[in-house]
Amino acid sequence: MFLEMMINAFRDILKTSGFLHMTWGQFIMIIVSLFLIYLAIVKQFEPLLLLPISFGMLLANLPITGIMDPQRDGHMGGLLWYLYQGVEKEIYPPLIFLGVGAMTDFGPLIANPSSILLGAAAQFGVFMAFLVALLLGFTPQEAASIGIIGGADGPTAIYLSSKLAPHRLGAIAVAAYSYMALVPLIQPPIMKLLTTKEERMVKMEQLRKVSKAEKIIFPIVVTILVSLLLPSVAPLIGMLMLGNLFRESGVVNRLSDTAQNAMINIITIFLGTTVGATASAENFLKFETIAITILGLVAFAFSTVGGIVLGKIMYKVTKGKVNPLIGSAGVSAVPMAARVSQVVGQKENPSNFLLMHAMGPNVAGVIGTAVAAGVLLTLFGK
Repeated sequence: MFLEMMINAFRDILKTSGFLHMTWGQFIMIIVSLFLIYLAIVKQFEPLLLLPISFGMLLANLPITGIMDPQRDGHMGGLLWYLYQGVEKEIYPPLIFLGVGAMTDFGPLIANPSSILLGAAAQFGVFMAFLVALLLGFTPQEAASIGIIGGADGPTAIYLSSKLAPHRLGAIAVAAYSYMALVPLIQPPIMKLLTTKEERMVKMEQLRKVSKAEKIIFPIVVTILVSLLLPSVAPLIGMLMLGNLFRESGVVNRLSDTAQNAMINIITIFLGTTVGATASAENFLKFETIAITILGLVAFAFSTVGGIVLGKIMYKVTKGKVNPLIGSAGVSAVPMAARVSQVVGQKENPSNFLLMHAMGPNVAGVIGTAVAAGVLLTLFGK
């Protein structure tokens, strides 16, 4: 009798378990999520976001957990569905920008204003991928969301996608953060292909010292100008510059520290996990997802090309005073892209120090990508 009860209990548990409900699609997505977890932990590819994204993907594809079920008909929604409202209501990306602003030094950009041109040129891939995506049959809203991957700015990609193409958010977020992590692998071959050894060896003059007043005025002026020009992107630019004002004012160290550390870490967990949870098998295992991944690489590669080409033009115009390698840092992957410029340049000339020069285009790229997102949102927003 006891044995029969145990067998029946085991049978009931098995019937209500996820093992009998798992689809092949879910199984494949679990394998993909485990691979991404491996990349985050073992290869350390952008682990701060790739790890929560991949684990969110894992949770979303475990059957009948209900962890991403929406609230409906009086029934409670799943945990990650509630947390996802911070993405859907456009709360998390601006808060990430607040933390990024508090960690960013715009001094190199202020000292060399021409860097803004390199940051703008590095948005070339955004619009190139947008046009290609249109040709492949994506809607303008989807194409805009795919193109922004080229800016190498995860929060901006999530912000734009959540507004224009929320059904593509999982694929776009994974592609954006994957390519951000692969900056040291993707950019150097392109940089070497487009530049000569003589150009890569160029040593640039030391940047002038930027005053505290300039650093305080800069975020205020940028907020006013960009928000008046592109009101739709005011949440991103406003929070970015508020965080920077916390940093540079010197009178709110506690707020600056919180934005740089505790707050951005908490929001990163919520953002990464819930964005990963949108990559369910039914949403992710489609031909369009493969196309988005390839187009994201095209966007990122052409953004690198755009920055380097303008860098070469500036090299010619200044008669060899600008090292074209700093143009590749015009993408928004701060400070990784600037470090790549430094590493490639120093391999050619060990006494070359390009990091601070590359930080100018790098932080300009953050602003440039937000502006590009604002343009696309203005043109194709509903």
